[in-house]
Amino acid sequence: MSPAARGLAALLGACTLWGLSVLYWRMLNQVPPGELLAHRIAGSLVWFGSALVLLGQGRAALRLIAGPFRWRVALAALCITSNWLFLILAVQWGMITEASLGYYIFPLFAVAVGVVAFGERLGALKGTAVGLAGAGVGVLTWGLGAAPWIALTLAFTFALYGALKRGIAAGPVVSVTAEVMLLAPLALVWLALVHAGVAAEGRPGAVFGRDPWLTVLLLAAGPVTAVPLMLFSYASRRVSMATLGLGQYVNPTIQFLCAVAVAGEPFTRWHAAAFALIWAAVALYAAAVVRQDRAARSRPTSAGTSSTTAA
Repeated sequence: MSPAARGLAALLGACTLWGLSVLYWRMLNQVPPGELLAHRIAGSLVWFGSALVLLGQGRAALRLIAGPFRWRVALAALCITSNWLFLILAVQWGMITEASLGYYIFPLFAVAVGVVAFGERLGALKGTAVGLAGAGVGVLTWGLGAAPWIALTLAFTFALYGALKRGIAAGPVVSVTAEVMLLAPLALVWLALVHAGVAAEGRPGAVFGRDPWLTVLLLAAGPVTAVPLMLFSYASRRVSMATLGLGQYVNPTIQFLCAVAVAGEPFTRWHAAAFALIWAAVALYAAAVVRQDRAARSRPTSAGTSSTTAA
């Protein structure tokens, strides 16, 4: 199997696992969100830290925290934690459909952040895509009588997270390890308070250790978080940016199917109208990404030949 084929397989594996993860979080609906988030952070640190040690980069995350990017890393940690928490809440509140909407519109939010924060130019196709996404959100807000704030929060925190990561001179596994290292002390303190019954979250103590099945599931929070990101990191070095961007739409598509077919969440005519606009926006965005990728391939290299980025 060629490196590009392995990269594509890793990308599809990562995005499929991300999409199916809502079913995993749904099995943990009985666990209070604070305790669940704390286990996700602590478990992630074990897995990411172990991966860096095996790769011989055990000190890289420490250097990143102590270096000039520490405040950017801290803000990125705040964004990704917020994103993780709101996904957990969306699943526990029966709003997986809205969560999928958030991950559909995230790339379009990222485009808007690029224009505002980095002065990037917005082409006609991407501009129309952003407009259609905005119209979809407006339709859903009008029809349901309230803004889809879970979707907007997920999209915004993830787009801002991506913008912050652009300025960090480190690979994705190193940077996310640094982020969870900053979060882990807070997570461990919270778990200690939960086990002591101080931070009860509606319960007289922690779920972990009381129910064998839920305890096993909580122990899996680390690999459920870490493995897809490791696969995505592997893929990002072996496939084109266009393939990388378009592959990420596998995640919200699987989430949407899980919401409707497995969780039995309602899908009203307002959802249908909004998603139709969002999917049209996704199609236009995909066309813009493919066009941009082809233009990049056709540019002559320094040797006077066309570039041959793997697809």
